[in-house]
Amino acid sequence: MKNIIGLFIGLFLMSSGYANEVGPEQLIKNTADHVLSEIRANSAAYRDDPNKLYSMVNEVVLLHFDFIAMTDLALGRYKNKVDASQKQLIAEEFRVLLVRTYGKALLEYNEEVIVYLPMEGSEADGDVTVKIEIEQAGGFPIPLNYSLKQSDQGWKVYDISVDDISLVTNYRSSFARHIKKNGVEGLVKVLHERNQEE
Repeated sequence: MKNIIGLFIGLFLMSSGYANEVGPEQLIKNTADHVLSEIRANSAAYRDDPNKLYSMVNEVVLLHFDFIAMTDLALGRYKNKVDASQKQLIAEEFRVLLVRTYGKALLEYNEEVIVYLPMEGSEADGDVTVKIEIEQAGGFPIPLNYSLKQSDQGWKVYDISVDDISLVTNYRSSFARHIKKNGVEGLVKVLHERNQEE
């Protein structure tokens, strides 16, 4: 299940320039189609050299994630105790962590079916949840929700939940533990070191 979760998080991580052109539901659909096409065409090269996969992720550059908002969620009660420059450092390392953690899972795609469910929230209010289910052969479908807000740059994801468990707030306890033990600098160091691992 972890690989499937990573796959569909990765689908959105590797999105390209749709945000200013379409609504949130179509953004998710367009992104999935675009990225799966890339994976089918280049899976052998990415398997041989995962750094090519990471480079491709960085080249299409996570345009549709608000990593500052995600970092605020992950920091929880510490978010107001971190200055802007520290928060930017954490956000950058958090971005790299997510890319490296879930990038390889894109290669695990095995023609799972994506079912799009009715969206929650209102585009007019600027805050929606795009809901999908990932059908598994011989298993229960996995619910996956993308929480998005409207911004000047288009729709931005600020959280993803799998089976009602938030990906972002799942990091909150470990972030808090590192900050409590070694301060904000300690958290940045741990994230950076983890991001250097293969």
